[in-house]
Formats: sequence, structure tokens, C-alpha cells
Amino acid sequence: MEQLEHTIRQMIQVSDAEIQAFLQTCTLQGFPAKEFLSESQQVPNEIFFLTKGLLRVFVTDAAGLEHTLHFALENQFIADYSAFILKAPAFNTLQALEYTEVVVIPRAAVEWGYANMAQGDRLGRLIAEYYFIFNENRIRNAYERSPKERYDSIAAVFPNIHNRVPQHMIASYLGITPVHLSRLKRQDSLKA
Repeated sequence: MEQLEHTIRQMIQVSDAEIQAFLQTCTLQGFPAKEFLSESQQVPNEIFFLTKGLLRVFVTDAAGLEHTLHFALENQFIADYSAFILKAPAFNTLQALEYTEVVVIPRAAVEWGYANMAQGDRLGRLIAEYYFIFNENRIRNAYERSPKERYDSIAAVFPNIHNRVPQHMIASYLGITPVHLSRLKRQDSLKA
């Protein structure tokens, strides 16, 4: 919970009483690798804050193929935000890729924060803005950058990703085939 408190204090001014009351409604939970934190078609009623580990956000198409949309690392908030806000069935699935610990922030805590924290609305807005900017950059990268440029920049966005995530998931995130990813990696190794 200390990581979440530290992150919140970096984002907004919050009193000790406010942060303690907010954190009392949250729980720390661990998930083994491959376990789902949230699945598509279920209404999400929590936001997660990663304290340890790595999550993958993906969708499954009509043919049953998984498409990786995002990886979430330590000290990040993650949820299917649109579904959370709309109280609608989720489009995304969140899966732990390694042992992962999260602070579970239930809907009641979010609503309490909006109603009772002096800067609760600002906190919600800042988290939503981060998520919006990340998604906007992701869409822009898909259309403005070549696969090689996307490959070259992934480690800056997700440090140490190549050692933590299976290559087929990285390829999916980049919007290329695993074979194409192997070619890009080979080109890099020849340059070194």
C-alpha cells in the first residue's frame, strides 16, 4: 500500500486522514503467472495498481486469436477503464504474466475518493488523462511508425520487456508476426 500512497501523494495534495480512509477500502492481492485479474464480458468493479509484477491487456477476436494491447508495469494503474466507467461488460482481459501483486481499488473506494477527498476529482482526472495519452500514442504509433520503429521504441516504453514477456506477445503488441519480430531482432544483432 505504501507504493500506492506514494504515487497518490505525487499526483495530488492529500491529507493523512484522507489517504488512510481511502486505503482502508483497498486490498493487496497476489496473482500467479497466467491468472486473470479481469476478463472480457464481465463488468469490472475495480481498478488495479501494480506494486510488483507485470500484466498484459489483450482482446480475443472472433477467430479466437489474442491481440495484446498493452503491458502494465509496477506503479501503474490499470483497468478496462471504459467498461469501469460505463459499468458495462469489459472488452479487455487483464492477465498476470509473472507473479504479480496489486492493490485492488474497488468502485466504492473510487466513488468515496471523488466525494470525500479534496482533490479526488483531480486524481481521477490525472489517471484518466494518463490512460488517454497512452492510448492515443499507441494508436499514433500503429499508423505513423514502421514495425522497425515500433520495435526499437518498445524497450523505452516497457523497460526490460524482452526478458519478461514471451516474444509472440511482443509481436502481437507491435502488430507484427512472430517471424517478423525474429527478423527485426536478427537485424539488430547483426548491427551490434
